[in-house]
Amino acid sequence: MGNLSASLLSPDGSVPPLLQGRGMSVSHCGLPWWHWRGWQCVSTVPPQLALLYEEVLYTIHHRLGKPEQQHVGDSQELYSYVQKAFGMDAEEHSVIMQQVLELESPIYCLKATVKEAKGILGKDVSGLSDPYCLLGIEARSQEPAHPDHRKRMKAVVKDLIPEDQIHRTQVINQTLSPVWNETFILEFKDVETASFHLDMWDSDVVESMRHKLGELTDLHGLKRIFKDARKDKGQDDFLGNVVVRLKDLHCWNDQWYQLEPRTETYPERGHCHLQFLLTHKKDTFPPFPSWQAGSTSWDGELSSHASTVLYLHATQKDLSDFHQDMAQWLAYSKLYQSLEFNSSCLLHQITSIEYRWVQERLRPEQKAELAESFQSFLTYGVSLIRRFRIIFPLSVPRSTERLQSLLRVLVQMCKTKAFRELCTPSPDLPQMVSTALKSGTTEWFHMQKQHLKPMVKSIEENSKALSKLLLEVIEDLKQCQKIWNKLFTFLAGAHCVPPALALIQVAEHVQEQLHKVDSSMSRPTAESLFDLYRKLQELHQMKDSLPSWDGPLALSNFHQWFEEALPLWLQKAYTTTLERAQRAIQMDQLKPYGYHKHSTSTVDLSTCYAQIMTTWQQLNWPDPEKAFMIMVNLLEDMCKISLMYCKLIKERAEALSLSEQNEGEAANKLCIVVNNIEQLRLLMLKLPSQLGWAQLEQRMRGIIDPQQIQNALHNQLDSTVACLDHEVRDVVQALATKSIIPLMKFLESELQYLNEHLATSITIPWEGASHQLHGAWDHPTLGLSLELCFHAEGCGLPLETLHSAAFLTLETHLALCSATSRKLIQKYFSNRIQQQLDTSSEKYGAVTIKALYRPSEQKLRVEVLNATNLIPLDSNGSSDPFVQLTLEPRHEFPEVVARTTQCKKNELHPLFDEAFDFLIPSEKCRQEGACLLLTVFDYDVLGANDLEGEAFFPLCHLPGLDTEEDEADMGRVPQTRLPLTHPKPTDEILKLLESRKRDKEAQAFVKLRKQRAKQSKETE
Repeated sequence: MGNLSASLLSPDGSVPPLLQGRGMSVSHCGLPWWHWRGWQCVSTVPPQLALLYEEVLYTIHHRLGKPEQQHVGDSQELYSYVQKAFGMDAEEHSVIMQQVLELESPIYCLKATVKEAKGILGKDVSGLSDPYCLLGIEARSQEPAHPDHRKRMKAVVKDLIPEDQIHRTQVINQTLSPVWNETFILEFKDVETASFHLDMWDSDVVESMRHKLGELTDLHGLKRIFKDARKDKGQDDFLGNVVVRLKDLHCWNDQWYQLEPRTETYPERGHCHLQFLLTHKKDTFPPFPSWQAGSTSWDGELSSHASTVLYLHATQKDLSDFHQDMAQWLAYSKLYQSLEFNSSCLLHQITSIEYRWVQERLRPEQKAELAESFQSFLTYGVSLIRRFRIIFPLSVPRSTERLQSLLRVLVQMCKTKAFRELCTPSPDLPQMVSTALKSGTTEWFHMQKQHLKPMVKSIEENSKALSKLLLEVIEDLKQCQKIWNKLFTFLAGAHCVPPALALIQVAEHVQEQLHKVDSSMSRPTAESLFDLYRKLQELHQMKDSLPSWDGPLALSNFHQWFEEALPLWLQKAYTTTLERAQRAIQMDQLKPYGYHKHSTSTVDLSTCYAQIMTTWQQLNWPDPEKAFMIMVNLLEDMCKISLMYCKLIKERAEALSLSEQNEGEAANKLCIVVNNIEQLRLLMLKLPSQLGWAQLEQRMRGIIDPQQIQNALHNQLDSTVACLDHEVRDVVQALATKSIIPLMKFLESELQYLNEHLATSITIPWEGASHQLHGAWDHPTLGLSLELCFHAEGCGLPLETLHSAAFLTLETHLALCSATSRKLIQKYFSNRIQQQLDTSSEKYGAVTIKALYRPSEQKLRVEVLNATNLIPLDSNGSSDPFVQLTLEPRHEFPEVVARTTQCKKNELHPLFDEAFDFLIPSEKCRQEGACLLLTVFDYDVLGANDLEGEAFFPLCHLPGLDTEEDEADMGRVPQTRLPLTHPKPTDEILKLLESRKRDKEAQAFVKLRKQRAKQSKETE
């Protein structure tokens, strides 16, 4: 039984593929397979050679496809050639040829692959299509010479081919260049009369008219809507077809075919990429005739043919279930060692053997055979485990499952009574697995080391190769921790990590390679060593998370190997930061960066300092005393760079001021310099926390005197910060000397002159003065009062002359300029409330509401009763009004969402009668500009809603706001009729807010009000 099972599974004992499925009997299982049909071969020809010759003749006799140019097309010529090649005489050839003619013909198949299409028609409203293909083979060929050829070529697949023989591709949505890459096996009987048909269709589903209008892009799409309306719902559109006669194909074809139309309306319908392969359909006996090394697609299940043969053999020989299980184990376990497959079927067989195990029922030779299979499978399984990194790589799908399945089979096999009784003494599986893992890990490490060995043996190349090797080691340790160790420990009781830690011999290898390192190394060499240091540091940090290992870890003092390179690393950090800071200053135009008051060079410098902090964290030097010296060096470097920055940024400001010849711009650039230095000062003050000085001082306790730490770190930082403060004062003094003091002296002298000579008839051109002062008032250093400036403590203009209408207008405007954006928004709504109170005309209509505030609940209740005399905004002379309720300003009521009434169709006097509740504290209602904004819109299906008007109800006038007890009934509250207004096209406050480009809140408010102003019917 075992030999028969192996014969059915092994390619060495399988039936030749071309003899399978040709009506040959397989009932004589005990005879050689060339006698299975009682074939009497020529006695002078060896049986294997005769069968091989028959295979060749059969292949020639049932050839398919047009011959290629380089091939022989005449079959007789091929018969003559192989007869000479095999050395067959005429009689032998005639006998074997007769055998071939008597064999059953194969099933002819066309393997058709629909790859892609391009340039197809767009049948949907969007201008695209949802294409799919129907394909099949028509038994009767459509000859070009047929008088009805054009009509028959227009026939579709569904009309020519039976439904059960039609194949369909997937639908590719919304495209004119679909990609399928789908393969179909199509059977046919006669290559001379069969033809391949492919129809391409656009899949249509029933869609709403609104959805189609949403996809409308051009006039052509509108025509498609009208065309769709005339056809049946859900009817697919024809895109084109391809018809190919099989006798015109080569054995293998790959080309683009033009899609043919059914009508001449759209003759150009695109192209379809098809691939054809003419082949024979063969029965799969044995179950994996095309098995390849490394394949795990077979799950161990036998084909119906093999199962039938085994069943007949077992019943005829009266084999028990136990003997059948043992025979299958012998065959499968042997096969697994040559052709790997899913080992889960082995687990089922070994479990069945354990369940039915009775030692006395086996003969001695059978016991020896079973024991040998156990030992052989165990040895092979352990060899796979030894090379698990190569055999079961994580990059290959299901590798973990395959290894887990193998371990389960090995563990279960070693636990069975059969294994313990036959294999004495019983092997220690955990010990075998641990030994295999250790030796396999050592082999893997040496293989990696050899693979990464540099061609040029310089320190730089060696350090790069060592970094790559360490990276492989670290990744392997992580995989062992995360996956492999759990697997081996749980199933086999062995640890994967200890042998993986044998890789720590890399430490000795690294130390050996670095023994020639000295202080004269080049800069690239030092950089490569820093990367190597980081990798060793990461490897050393993993030791705490790993179990114990054999021998001491040789990485305890690895930092000492890099002491010669440490000064070069610090110098590299300093020079890189210095160069980047200098380039940043050269590129700086001394303009505010984004929404900040400092410029770009400060941002670049903070990035450089962040990189120095990262370097400190990456070093993480273990020696506390050396770590303190590193910190002192880094601080000195940052302090020197900071002072250098102050000097260069002032020189940059002076150079830019000379090139522009504008004193106002020069003053602005000096202000940016002040902000830059102040930002740098704040950055330096954050260094102790960012560099972890507190933790460093804790490590230094008992090693370095605290006073030394104070002098080396804190005092040095304080000295640098004091220098930065002095630099700020110098720049401010320069700003005052160049800009403010000359301006004040000029104003004082001019106003004194005017006061003395023109006091009786003075007329100051306030328009020109206000134009000049608008920009100056915004400057943070020019916050002087106009009255103090022009009155000049009695030396300038008299107060009664100064307080003119022009002066008061200018002072109001400057007060608005100095206000915050939120104050301006509140002022805007205060103006609109006043405009609402002053309005009595109802030319845009009116809205009637009732409002009541309940202090105990902090709830505002608003009832929208009706609107009257609305202006018609629709083409039918009416409107579809609805009211939107919002509490303004939004920054005072950020949590309150807008409310909306129902829309009233075709009404100019709508009755709403809807109530809304708002939870707001009473103090918010008393804020400046706090109001209830009621906006009446005309609803439009397409496009934005039109503005009917808006009304502002001040919240400070709410009934119940100033009382301690709630009103008993809403019915006692009087109605409030609010005329609708439209915003004016221009507004001074909106212009000021719009000029503040960096204020997102101001820009959002202006955008909303501009949208309302566009729909306004007010004029200047």
